Amino acid sequence: MKTLRTIIGLSVCLVLILSCNQTGSTETDTPTNGQIKMVSDETLLPICDNEIQVFQGLYAYAKVTPIYLPEKEAFKLLISDSVRLILATRKLSKSEEDFFAAKKFFPRQREVARDALAIIFNPQNNDSIISVETIKDILTGKIQQWNQINKKSKLGKIQVVFDNQTSSTVRYVVDSITKGTPLSTGLSAMDYNKDVIDYVSRNSNSMGIIGVNWVSDKTDSTNVSFLKKVRVALVSKEKIATYDNSFKPYQACVAKKIYPLIRSIYIINTEPRQGLASGFAAFIASYRGQLIILKSGILPVTQPVNVRSVQISNEF
Repeated sequence: MKTLRTIIGLSVCLVLILSCNQTGSTETDTPTNGQIKMVSDETLLPICDNEIQVFQGLYAYAKVTPIYLPEKEAFKLLISDSVRLILATRKLSKSEEDFFAAKKFFPRQREVARDALAIIFNPQNNDSIISVETIKDILTGKIQQWNQINKKSKLGKIQVVFDNQTSSTVRYVVDSITKGTPLSTGLSAMDYNKDVIDYVSRNSNSMGIIGVNWVSDKTDSTNVSFLKKVRVALVSKEKIATYDNSFKPYQACVAKKIYPLIRSIYIINTEPRQGLASGFAAFIASYRGQLIILKSGILPVTQPVNVRSVQISNEF
């Protein structure tokens, strides 16, 4: 009986050990297996969705659940350790790096793409070129009417719309266009990028500022077409915009740095070990991940992929 009790006891212990190991394996993710949540800047939703779809198609046991938020909210979740992975249009600030360093965390930050902000008009707006200087004057309230830009225009008051007050678009505008000059109180913020497109498509006097991947025509494999429901403007670095010095946010124009409103996209990983967050981050930077970025209409930067060159012609 003692021997039998010993055997039974050992068997129970073995079952418990195996059960514990099995539970641990389901809770511990690997670079291609497991479940994680990540946060993406809402302006990058089309890119992030495409990357996740392909990644999960390749790795059947990997589940990446995205949370799409304005930039400020996205970084708050990263700082609070609610997520370990973020796709954003800026790197960590010095204070954010110091915060992680104090906790002995050293996040890995990698530029994975460059995109652009597109200036969009209603198709009924005959104007198709604009300078960065004019955009600044509109955003700060110096220019408020379309006939201040084009004396023949009958569109009336310019209605500027953004995606969200706390978005990366607004931060870029303040940092790189108005350069600290306060924005006009007459500007409007929507909730999402798709709302900006819809608003501009319905209002002839409006001007929207949006991530270019939202207006790239996904049915065009050459990535040189934009959605027909809005007009994507040519933008010039020069004070006076002409058709010779103004460009649309094509990939080739971003690559050559002749389009003025360019920004970088970063994948930021605070995971302390090589888990699924690291695996997905590596995938985005891989050749296959960069091809997805190429097809989305923005510029890949980590792999040697061919960007289609375009012939820029005058557009009226």
